[in-house]
This record gives sequence, structure tokens and C-alpha cells, in this order.
Amino acid sequence: MRVIKREIELGGKTISLETGKLARQANGAAVVRCEDTVVLVTAVASEKPLEGVDFLPLTVDIEAKMYAVGRIPGSFFRREGRPLESAILNARLIDRPLRPSFPSDFRHEIQIIATIFSVDQVNPPDVLALLGASAALTISDIPFQGPLGAVRIGRIGERWIINPTFQELDHSEMDIVVAGTRGAILMVEAGAKEVGEGNVLQALEEAQKSINKLIDFQEEFRSEVGTPKREVVPPATDAVVEQRVREYATDELRDALKSPDKLAREEAIALIEDEATERLTTMLEGKEHYIASVLDKIKKEEVRRMILEGEVRIDGRRPDEIRTISCEAGILPRPHGSGLFMRGQTAVLSILTLGTTGEEQRIDDLGVQETKRFMHHYNFPPFCTGDVGILRGPRRREIGHGALAERALLPLIPPEQDFPYTIRLVAEVLESNGSTSMASVCAGSLALMDGGVPMREHVAGIAMGLVKEGDKSVILTDILGVEDALGDMDFKVAGTAKGITALQMDMKIAGIGMDLLKEALEKAKEARLYILDRMNEAIAKPREELSEFAPRIVVLKISPEKIGGVIGPGGRMIRSIIEETGVTIDIEDDGTVFIASKDKMGTQRAREIVESITKEPKVGERYMGTVTKTTSFGAFVEILPGREGLVHISRLAKRRVPTVEDVVKTGDKLLVEIVDIDKQNRISLAAVDLGLGEAIKPRGEGMKSHTRRSRR
Repeated sequence: MRVIKREIELGGKTISLETGKLARQANGAAVVRCEDTVVLVTAVASEKPLEGVDFLPLTVDIEAKMYAVGRIPGSFFRREGRPLESAILNARLIDRPLRPSFPSDFRHEIQIIATIFSVDQVNPPDVLALLGASAALTISDIPFQGPLGAVRIGRIGERWIINPTFQELDHSEMDIVVAGTRGAILMVEAGAKEVGEGNVLQALEEAQKSINKLIDFQEEFRSEVGTPKREVVPPATDAVVEQRVREYATDELRDALKSPDKLAREEAIALIEDEATERLTTMLEGKEHYIASVLDKIKKEEVRRMILEGEVRIDGRRPDEIRTISCEAGILPRPHGSGLFMRGQTAVLSILTLGTTGEEQRIDDLGVQETKRFMHHYNFPPFCTGDVGILRGPRRREIGHGALAERALLPLIPPEQDFPYTIRLVAEVLESNGSTSMASVCAGSLALMDGGVPMREHVAGIAMGLVKEGDKSVILTDILGVEDALGDMDFKVAGTAKGITALQMDMKIAGIGMDLLKEALEKAKEARLYILDRMNEAIAKPREELSEFAPRIVVLKISPEKIGGVIGPGGRMIRSIIEETGVTIDIEDDGTVFIASKDKMGTQRAREIVESITKEPKVGERYMGTVTKTTSFGAFVEILPGREGLVHISRLAKRRVPTVEDVVKTGDKLLVEIVDIDKQNRISLAAVDLGLGEAIKPRGEGMKSHTRRSRR
């Protein structure tokens, strides 16, 4: 067993790569470590190519087990079930830069598995897993066109931080993950606090320096332990078939592609494909399976040719032109807020629900975050593309798009102390023809404003594209679905008028340089500002009042020592408050009390009860109390929930009474005044003389003393 381990210093930390000890039967395996965060990444490719596929069959899985942070899963079975949402997002993070880094004709099934063994909750494992995937592929016989470098970059003040810790990210104005080759960016995933385009470009330039170092590091690693790459056998082609298909279908496809309506265009293309297959099958017997691939090739060539030669795009727009936009707010009667955003043949309806703090999402994850009060969920039903499909749980794409929109909107969500609600947005995609994720950002912002969430301003998003052949390139604004599929870049940018809040960039070619990135960011800003103007025309500021169906929440601050009094023995006190008023009550460890109800009177009554329970009585204050017990020496009176005082028999009446029961009985109401609170916090009370309005004093108290003088 030959174990190789090498280290590199990056951002003031040591990152190590090790191979030869674990997972030796995989085509490639690498253990990546940074302090106490450890990830094993394996790469395996099938021996034979898959038949009948025209795409790269790549699968990336993240195995995130709770043992990595020393926890037992909270499920009934005490073992992990479906993948964590963070694991799905991290798998997408790895998949996206790897996919364009294989030969276009490679059809062998590839599986990347990143097993997270240990997480110190200081160093995030996601970027380490991406580095490990590149290293495992680089040293394997799989024809990977890497290595790739990957880093996370943040900034606190004027200081750039490479691979910041979880704690540093809390104070960073941006959280950007960048992957790329030497001198070119392949993938960007970012969240930011309204930063300018110039700052984003600086971050990418800083990241590129570290990416180049990691590429050198992996190449040295490969020189020691790498194995020769297997030969790539391109799929069989037939020049005669291709020529016949081109002669028959090129002109027809060219005309069909110029239809501005998506459904009409797809119907015309499908008809041409059916006719070509039917007509040419007889002529090209036994080679029918080549026809579809040639037709797809013609479509891609024609769409790209139109753009590069300066013709209008397939829907008649210029490269920087945005489709017609329509915005509406408040179109649904019962939800707490709603927003409809339509851009061409893309439409998203976003629905807002406001809940109590007790409805926050509990996160059973490997990170340091335990709860989440803002959630954005994204649904992509089959009807939105005119298809029939099975409705199941959210797929990876839906989880990824929902998370991107959530990241874009999060910087504008008010803090809990200003708006003590749990906030859930659901984006329902109604039509899809390009960038529904950015449409869900716009629709979500409209819904938040409609619901009265005190956002400072709107957030909007736009998807940019690229077509590049040699030295010629064209940046596209507001890409269609077909331009995404047949183009070279999908670059989503979201933000406010002030700056960027989220980025996501994927490449289908071997990276993009800084000049094109700068141009794309500038054009995205122009588009974003235009969309924001359209959104402000629909609703420019939050509604002044919440929906009548939304809960009303009152926030109180009590001493943590008083929490037990509000809850009561066995929870009896808090249950009685809830039963009496119909509210929900959540209490945090620091003494913050959240009282929520749709009934304003119930909320107010619950507040009064909690305040009375936690109030500190003072000498001289008066209460209408209830007699809870009588004794031979006095009566105990409850003046506040859970707080009693003693009225001594001498303070029950101005006259002398034989027994306490001659004046009061258990259950009677009695107006009393606090006359003393001793060091043990015991309260002494006196009944109030209703005639004089004064507290009753014991007989003799306050009388003038008379001293007998002797006469001389």
C-alpha cells in the first residue's frame, strides 16, 4: 500500500490531499482535509459506454452523515434518510464545473461520491469536496480535462479572505464560491449584501490567483500518483446520413426557428423532425438513430449562427433586449401576500405566508445554523412547459432554484427584532421559457411588498447568456430556454438598485475570461434596473397593514428568571393563557416572548396576563386580588398570577374582628395595597377602606403618644 500525502498553504490554512489508503478500488480517490474537516471523494467510471444517450451520464452524490459532527440523527429510525437539502445543493455545486470538463463524446457513466467524514463547524466542507472531486478525477484513468481549482472568497472591510470560516462568513459582505481552470472561470455561486459589480470582479480576480495555485498543486500530485487516461472512442457517425438530413431539413428548420412563439416553434420543429424521420428512414434503412442527432446538431448551429452573424434572435429580439414584462401584486384573496411576474412566456406566481417564531424551520444538518425563519420554495409542475409528468417531491433542480432565489431575497428580509415573523414564500411556475429562477426572485419581492413585510426596496433578477465561436462572442440578455440549452453560458444575477445580492454562473465551454464577465455584469445591471422600474410601477413600497388573515404578533421582553413563572408548574400557566385567549406563545431563552393571534383582543389580553405575571410589585401599589386561603392570623390574597401576599387580621378592617372569616372567605375579591416587601420577597398587604380610600392600619398605629408628666 503506497500512501501519498501532500499539503498546500492557502489563505493562512493548510489543506492536504491524500490517496492510496482509502477506497483503493475506485478509479480515483482523494481525502481532503482542512484542520478537522475531512472529506473522502471517489470517482468511478463504467468500463463500457452507455448506448443510446447523447449526454454526459455524470452523477454527483454527497454523503453527509450526522456522525461527522458527533450527533445521532433526530429521525424515528435514528439513521439518515433522504439527502439533506445542503447535500443536494453541494452536489449541484460540484456537478456544474465538472460537467463541461469532459470530452464532448464521452458516454461512460461517471459517479462522484463525496463522503463527509468530519466537520469541525469552522471550515465548510463543500469547497473541499469540490477540490477532492477534481483531484480524484485528475489522478484517475477517466479522461477528465482538468484539474480545476475551487475556492470560497469573502470580504470583511477591505480584507479579502480565502476559504473563510463559518464564523467569518457571518461578518462577510459576500460569500462567493468560484471554480475554474487556469485563467478562466467555469462556475460562480454567490450570495452578497448588495455589493457593486466592481467588487464582484475583484473577488473573482482574487479567487483566480488561488485557483491557479490549486491547479499547480494537483498537477504535482498527478505527477506522483496519476494513471494514464483511457482512450475516448467517439460515437459512430455516417457522413452520408448527415448529408441527406442536412439537404432535407436545414432550410425548413431555419424558418421554423424564427417563430417567436415557443409552442408554435416547437410544434413546427417537431413536425419537420417527424417528416424527416419518415421520409429518410426508407432511404437510410438501418441508420434511423442517426437522424435525430443530426437534426439536433442543425438546430444548435442555426441558433448560434443567427446570433453571431448579427441577425435577430429566434423570438425577434436584439441581444440586449428584454421581453415584455408584466407585474401584479395582491391577486389572491386569502394568502398573506401574492405577486405575479411575467416576462414573455415565463410566468411565476409567488405566495407569501407569515407565521410565528415557533414555525421556524428546524435544521438537522452538519452546519452551525439550527433554525431558519425565511424560507423560499420553488415548484416546477409539468404543465408549465406543456408536458405531462408525475408529481413527486422537489427534485434537485427545484431545490437549487429555490435556494438561489432565497439567497437573493435574504439581504432585504428585516431582522426578527423589527419584524418578528417566520416568512415562507412559495414560487409556483406557471409558464417556463427561460430563467424561472430569476422570475421567482421578482415575484417573491412583489409578494413580500404586498404582504407588508418592511423591505427597503425591491429585488430583481435577470439571466444572461453567451454564444462564443473562436474570437467572436455575443452576450445575450434575458435568455430563452433554447438559448440556455444551445448557448455557452447561463449567468443569473439578482440584486437591488444598490447592488448584487446573488449570482450563479454555469459554463458549457472551457471557462470565460474577465473581459466577458465584466461585460455580462454591466449588461445585467442595466436589465436589473429596468425590471426594478417595472416592479415599482406595480407596488413601490410595503403595504402599511398586514393581511387581515395574517397573525398579529406582540413581542415582550421579560427577565429570564421570570420564564418559569409564565410557563408555570408542568406548563399549567402558559396552557391556561392559551386556552383563555386563543393565542400562540413562544418564549426564547433570553426572555423574549412572542404572542401571536389573528384576534387583536386575544393578543392584548395575553399580553396583559404575561405582564402581570412578570411584573415586579412595589410598595404602595393597589390590586383587586382574590382570597386564596384564610388562616387564624390573616388571609392570603393573589394579587398577580402566581404572586400572593398576606393581609394580617389586624389590617382586614378598622374594627377588631374575632376571626378572618367574619370579613372574607376563600374566593372573595378584595382591594388591597402593598405595605411591605421583606428581604425574602414576601409581600404584606392591607385591605383598602372603601369609604376613606386608605389602607387599613392596625389599631393604635399612627396614634399620638401621650406621656404623663409629674407635677412639681
